[in-house]
Amino acid sequence: MSEVVLRVAALKVAYGGIQAVKGVDLEIRAGELVTLIGANGAGKTTTLKAITGTQAWHGEITYMGRSTQGLQPYELLNAGLAMVPEGRGVFARMTVTENLLMGAYSRRDTTEIDADLERMFETFPRLKERARQLAGTLSGGEQQMLAMARALMSRPRLLLMDEPSMGLSPIMVEKIFEVVRSVSAQKIPILLVEQNAKLALEAAHRGYVMDSGSITLTGEARQLLDDPKVREAYLGEAA
Repeated sequence: MSEVVLRVAALKVAYGGIQAVKGVDLEIRAGELVTLIGANGAGKTTTLKAITGTQAWHGEITYMGRSTQGLQPYELLNAGLAMVPEGRGVFARMTVTENLLMGAYSRRDTTEIDADLERMFETFPRLKERARQLAGTLSGGEQQMLAMARALMSRPRLLLMDEPSMGLSPIMVEKIFEVVRSVSAQKIPILLVEQNAKLALEAAHRGYVMDSGSITLTGEARQLLDDPKVREAYLGEAA
């Protein structure tokens, strides 16, 4: 049995009187790419915010065998939990290179940071071409590449990704998923929230389906791809 990197149990999140997440259970094991799919408003992003400590929650979240209760987001990042946020969240008035170095701000291994910077430029050649350009002037796809590369600069032990393909052209979406698969091949565990259920399930090992704040289905990704309910609700195919 692989080591459990992240375990979420009975997770609940409320906004005022509205229960956005209603007792969610999920886990990610070492080396796994796990996807969380569901319609808009299902509670996926809220779940990620709870895991990263940016949203108040009730229940149990255990990362690397340790409860995250009371830990600040920067403490979780220092422990290797990194997130690529929805909407990219790049530092618009900083250059591409400066954004990447911000991803490594908690590291002190200067030589390795330089090596990782070159590795990011090899992985994302377009970022190398725009190394001195302000991040705010990049296209949406380029900003998404930058957000992913910035998170990888922290050398994550667990990578959370929130809607990385949102608003991108089909060619750029394929590039983003190519990188997702490449990161997964390096055995970095990933929790991927993604509206493109087909691409997400094709890339993932396992999947969870979320609806109205609850997990309604879970299983091997290939099984979910063949599930009639999933095909009808998320792949646009008749059951």
